[in-house]
Amino acid sequence: MLSKLDTILSEAKELINSANDSSTIESVEVKYLSKKGALTEVLKSLGKIPGEQRKEVGQKANLIKKEITELLDAKKSSLNISSDSSKCNFDLTLPGKSPRRGGIHPIIKEMYALNDAFHSLGFEVYDGPEISSESFAFDSLNFPEDHPARESMDTYWLDGYENNSGANRLCLRPHLTGGSVRYMLQNKPPFRFVYPGRVFRNESTDASHERAFFQYEALIVDKEVPFSSVRVLVNTILEKVFGRTVETRMRSGFFPFVEPGFEIDMQCLVCEGKGCSVCSHVGWIELMPGGPPHPNVLKAGGIDPEIWQGAYINIGLDRLVMMKYGIDDVRLFHSTDLRFLSQFN
Repeated sequence: MLSKLDTILSEAKELINSANDSSTIESVEVKYLSKKGALTEVLKSLGKIPGEQRKEVGQKANLIKKEITELLDAKKSSLNISSDSSKCNFDLTLPGKSPRRGGIHPIIKEMYALNDAFHSLGFEVYDGPEISSESFAFDSLNFPEDHPARESMDTYWLDGYENNSGANRLCLRPHLTGGSVRYMLQNKPPFRFVYPGRVFRNESTDASHERAFFQYEALIVDKEVPFSSVRVLVNTILEKVFGRTVETRMRSGFFPFVEPGFEIDMQCLVCEGKGCSVCSHVGWIELMPGGPPHPNVLKAGGIDPEIWQGAYINIGLDRLVMMKYGIDDVRLFHSTDLRFLSQFN
């Protein structure tokens, strides 16, 4: 074993003396000093050597390891090779390239901000499936059987389910409101919750309409829900989102799932109420429908309308983000154009 150590040292010296580049130096390190190197193998075999020779072999192996290491360091110094640069195959003097930084999509970022705002007001955040059924999307929400929203010109029905009905006829959810019935069936009142998510409509796109877009729905169910409190809630949320008071107006509207129904508009912040393509040149943006849940909807959710009442609001989240950043075309948010989206990071 001692003669083997002498051979290792002799071979290593010869290789180091003849080396003139970093790759040769690295190969010597691997051959003799790595975990599977020749010296390491000798040290691993010490347990098999008789006790009287073990100490002598171990000492000599460590001295040879030290000597080879010193010879390698001296050679690196003479060749002007650092321990790190020997592994580099590029010019370290060139400036580096910063990695591309991702970010949260502005609509998702606003959804998180609204979640925080509503959570601070005691609301639970609820989530549901994007694939719904005719039962939840229409039947439970008091939509008449001949309502045009049930037609394929408005709703994306899943292929193969067109001859079914009710719970066996599936679609991409055309609105979030069906999710509120799911929640009511799983929870007992009183409660207040928000339900954000993406919905799908088979309609033509323009500056303020998309086929897949985000809504943000809230529902309060209690024994007494003053109608005026909904307006206060809406104005409070808008003020938190925009950081200032936003002018709103409430007008009557008809929706099968509420009775009575209303619509809340906000002044267009793109044109500050002067009129533009986003607001169809009227100065106002339709922001959210709402109203007390229709008694039939409460019944579908297993809630007695004689005891409980409530209030819906359904925010068009895409339009809210458009107003916040002064964007005049909602399609830009869904275009995957990184030049556009990167400005919100």
